[in-house]
Amino acid sequence: MPHPPHSAWVISDGAAGNERQALALAAALGVTARVMTLPLRAPWAWFAPRRIPGGRLALSARDRAGFEAPWPDVAIGCGRSAALLTRMLRDLSGGDCYCVQILDPRIDPRHWDAVVAPRHDRLEGANVLHTLGSLNPIDDAWLASGREAFPDFEVLPRPRVALLVGGPRRGIDFDERLSQRLIETVRAAAQGGSVLATASRRTPPGFTLRLREALAGIPGIFWNGEGTNPYPGLLGWADRIVVTPDSVNMLSEACAAGVPVHTPATAPLPEKIARFHAALRERGLLADPAQPCAAVAPLRETQAIAAELRKRIAARAAQ
Repeated sequence: MPHPPHSAWVISDGAAGNERQALALAAALGVTARVMTLPLRAPWAWFAPRRIPGGRLALSARDRAGFEAPWPDVAIGCGRSAALLTRMLRDLSGGDCYCVQILDPRIDPRHWDAVVAPRHDRLEGANVLHTLGSLNPIDDAWLASGREAFPDFEVLPRPRVALLVGGPRRGIDFDERLSQRLIETVRAAAQGGSVLATASRRTPPGFTLRLREALAGIPGIFWNGEGTNPYPGLLGWADRIVVTPDSVNMLSEACAAGVPVHTPATAPLPEKIARFHAALRERGLLADPAQPCAAVAPLRETQAIAAELRKRIAARAAQ
């Protein structure tokens, strides 16, 4: 197997979901990454990843001081803002830095050494590596670590149902109909068990309150945002997982746990999200909450993408 690179930068725009994907890929490549949070200034932020004159001026003076040689062996960006910087870095390093962009950059992928994009984006190119979902760090060891970190969840009655709540996005409203559907789905899945619930920073407070009040009679926890985030414990101890339909990242991570996953919706989903849900169903990764609990083949793609990247990096080095 090709040796991993020795150094890497993870270029972040500060979005936690984007940074998580890039860090997961760096870890799978076997390299410790330096995380560089580099927000773009206007007007470069408006056009990214398209280039306009004065590219380095997209960064503040302080950030420009760190965005210089020696360049890493690999740079990994995720999201549109980071895509401008990984694109620039490929040129600045004279091709010595292998630049990987996660998610569809919305322009021709030839500007990067490799682009990792989910199939529902329908991005094509010789350097495009396709996934079903999003990259993440979840494997058996990660789940076991989550259980070790939150041992108190083991005493909760089974089935333990993890509820992961995201937030509204274009075409997906977090309204009373969705909250009621979630409540019904959780109750059907729990069937005398318990609930391990968490909302996100994107969840409307009123939506969270409705869920919290409706599920108060079921044993378990509903994280209030204080103290250590129990998310690893939720996935580690879950027998079933209920996820709102909005987040590709949360659904991908839920499907990596190897248990039945349910994602109720109350209206037609936006086209890309609908294609993603359809692909999950085709793979048998989304289940009916009335069905008995059963082991499910987990969706784990990060290691395979890393293995392919190592081959490509080694092949280029051998030229």
